[in-house]
Amino acid sequence: MSNIIEQVRQELINNSDETTKESGKRFFKEEVRVYGVKTMTVSKISKEAFKSIKKLSKKEIFDLCEQLWISGMMEEAFIACNWAYAIKKQYTEDDFLLFERWVAEYVTNWATCDTFCNHTVGTFLEMYPGYIEKLKDWTKSQNRWVRRAS
Repeated sequence: MSNIIEQVRQELINNSDETTKESGKRFFKEEVRVYGVKTMTVSKISKEAFKSIKKLSKKEIFDLCEQLWISGMMEEAFIACNWAYAIKKQYTEDDFLLFERWVAEYVTNWATCDTFCNHTVGTFLEMYPGYIEKLKDWTKSQNRWVRRAS
């Protein structure tokens, strides 16, 4: 499984360029770690790589997402968001704790926050609206990204 992560990272490196990297950094007040790959290219890399993991279990896919989140690289976070969203039909109520932890531990800028929350968390809440109440706790978090996610 880690082989796919290595392949994704190599594709990101192969498609990075300094101009995109510098341009991307200007959009954020906080420091961000980026390869310098255009969003459309990241999406293509994500979709292509997902073909080789789509038959894995939800847990295995979420484990791969976690590996991507841990890197702290924005493009890898976007791929983690895409992969988690790609298996939305498999979400169960138990996934809320994982999604909550990902927001608290790995979301470090508005782009990853909005991408993850508008798709994965939003879809989860449409499926399980009872969890909307839990977001009220997020509004009181010391973590600004958890607050934004709420």
